[in-house]
Amino acid sequence: MNPIFLEPLQVDRLNIKIRNLPESLAGIKLVQMSDFHYDGYCLTPEFLEEAISISNGENPDLVLLTGDYVTDDPTPIHDLASRIKYLRSRHGVYACLGNHDNYYSQGRADITKALTKVNVQVLWNEIAKPFGEQFPLVGLADFWSGEFSPKKILEQIDPHTPRLVLSHNPDTAALLKNWRVDLQLSGHTHGGQITIPGYRPVPILIQELGQSIPKPLRGWIPFLKECSQVVRHWEWSQGHHEVGSNQLYVNRGLGTYFPGRLFCPPELTVITLERYR
Repeated sequence: MNPIFLEPLQVDRLNIKIRNLPESLAGIKLVQMSDFHYDGYCLTPEFLEEAISISNGENPDLVLLTGDYVTDDPTPIHDLASRIKYLRSRHGVYACLGNHDNYYSQGRADITKALTKVNVQVLWNEIAKPFGEQFPLVGLADFWSGEFSPKKILEQIDPHTPRLVLSHNPDTAALLKNWRVDLQLSGHTHGGQITIPGYRPVPILIQELGQSIPKPLRGWIPFLKECSQVVRHWEWSQGHHEVGSNQLYVNRGLGTYFPGRLFCPPELTVITLERYR
């Protein structure tokens, strides 16, 4: 079913301070894109090409993709990959996978193979070092995959070393508080898709209504169950957050679901890293 509400792409820019970031990396620019759900309808080829053109125009040091490249069928990954291959950055393009990338038994393998063919390095509980030993990049398995394993990965890194973490589902930030995560990049929520101006995303309102109503009656609240199954922490559904001593940024994504987006535009994020002691 095609979405009813579609909105223009929005470029969100922010500066994020990283403790003990090496002086040589101060000012590096990251571009994040997430939740493509590429099928030609919810995310058209023309829209994707616009996002790629904007990203390339930023001359980023690193491009980071945070999951859900497809929705229910992995077949469109080949067309998506043929377009993603035009992404450019000084230190490459890296990706983690999302829950939709694991829906089919061969989905993860097919998506990883297609992205790898176009020089996108997919990280599944792995550490990469595009900037060297002094600022590693960690890509974690999807939270719902049964293979999410931050302990054995993050504890390989010296606790004094700053690091960047890709984890599709922002709920993982609650668990990652046990380790140093200077910046976690996530997606998954689509920002809630519909936002009430001057308030917050609609799923937060639905969640609050549900908590104020007796349990036997909660089943009558539209979308309450669906919203609770997406994430627990809807307060982290978009934007920059502090979670304990860690930082989390949640991208609203490029793609969408029915009924679409309203006051919650698709997002390309440009992040400049700053150093502090």
